[in-house]
Amino acid sequence: MVNFLLGHMGLIFLIVNTILSLVIVFRERKDTVTTWAWLLILTFLPVVGFVMYIFLGKGISKERIFDLKMQTKVGMNVEIEQQQRALARGLFPKPSTNQVDPKQLIYMLTMFESSLYTTNNEVTLYTDGREKFDALLNDIQQATLHIHMEYYIYRSDALGVEVRDALTAAAKRGVKVRLLLDAWGSTQVNRKFFASLLEAGGEVEFFFPLFVPYLNPRMNYRNHRKIVVIDGKIGYTGGFNVGDEYLGLVDRFGYWRDNHLRVHGDIVYSLQNRFLMDWNSQHKNEVLYEPIYFPEIESEGRCALQIVTSGPDSEHEQIKMTYLKMINLAKKEILIQTPYYIPDDSIHEALKLALLSGVKVRIQIPNKPDHILVYWATYSFAAELLEYGAIIETYENGFIHAKTVIVDEGIASVGSANIDVRSFQLDFEVNTVIYDSQIAAEVRNAFFKDSELSQVLTQERYDQRGLVIKFKEGIARLISPLL
Repeated sequence: MVNFLLGHMGLIFLIVNTILSLVIVFRERKDTVTTWAWLLILTFLPVVGFVMYIFLGKGISKERIFDLKMQTKVGMNVEIEQQQRALARGLFPKPSTNQVDPKQLIYMLTMFESSLYTTNNEVTLYTDGREKFDALLNDIQQATLHIHMEYYIYRSDALGVEVRDALTAAAKRGVKVRLLLDAWGSTQVNRKFFASLLEAGGEVEFFFPLFVPYLNPRMNYRNHRKIVVIDGKIGYTGGFNVGDEYLGLVDRFGYWRDNHLRVHGDIVYSLQNRFLMDWNSQHKNEVLYEPIYFPEIESEGRCALQIVTSGPDSEHEQIKMTYLKMINLAKKEILIQTPYYIPDDSIHEALKLALLSGVKVRIQIPNKPDHILVYWATYSFAAELLEYGAIIETYENGFIHAKTVIVDEGIASVGSANIDVRSFQLDFEVNTVIYDSQIAAEVRNAFFKDSELSQVLTQERYDQRGLVIKFKEGIARLISPLL
């Protein structure tokens, strides 16, 4: 029997590959481009491809998706239903943005994403990691009731220790601390690292925990959100994770350029709601509604905001739909910052259509890769827009990680979602949509400051790339749906 198996190993591999291919095509029902990408990998890398598919390609089970969907919205149902009824009667809000009409976007997010539209918000934009974490640490020190924190990456380095110790001090003075970390992104830390916080009464949970270190059939589905809620009144969300590289202290990346928001106002209810849903999805120490989580907030702000979230449990790829709608609303200008530009056809074609319609499109991408294949795919897709008149800039002052879209100086999106298939379909993401000319202008000004530290990618410069780069781009484009 052993000799028979050894003698027919090639046939066995062929049968296994064929069965797995049928599973991908008929059972998983992925989109066509992703299906072909997996079939190519299984054909040319039969053994390695099988292992890759088990850990990177297998979908979340229907039971798990059902569990995630059952995490109902906490604390905002009445307000959302009131807004939906008002929109259904044609009663639209009038946000402070004269450059672009956001009514259709507000309608879409309120009616189909059940996103609470709020107008009494104060917003602070942070573009520097040290400034952002100094503000966050100060708010942690002032907390009196609870701190809810959710990050994709949490390092065990100096910043990680600094944040942990601040949370521990808060827990010791009676503040309820809950920390939710993505298990794949935060492999450097464990419960032992947070021993002092746990002893002080804090709670730490890992999203989709790893059964074996670095190996998990669900590791392709990551909680990429960054959310902090303090006392139900102050919120933080954006692109910075917890680690020294986000302070510009890691030589490999140099200065880390990102966008993050501190918000005070009713928009915090949406961040609180999202955190509680994510926390409860892990089915440990579930948190029920209490008024202290949604207190009355006195704010003198006038900024209109909506929170939009999406993930593999979503049916409509809400963040991608938000980006698409923003692109379609543009009449004059679209500004995009993203470390990864690996769009699906809908986004890529929408930008081409905008360019052909006379809308100016300017995109900033890094010139310092953190993932090689992702970098070359980004470079290739962005350069493809040059022939349509887009301005492509490569950021030269370190690594740009900001995920920003600004339309006609009136609407801006700042969040965790890149413009790639991973963010649209595989990762759990959160973005803030800003309907305010003043705040949008701040985000826009930050964009053009980055332009001064960037180099324009011309068609001539792109055409001069060597054969090696062209080969890298070809491979990256081929498997781009899986990156």
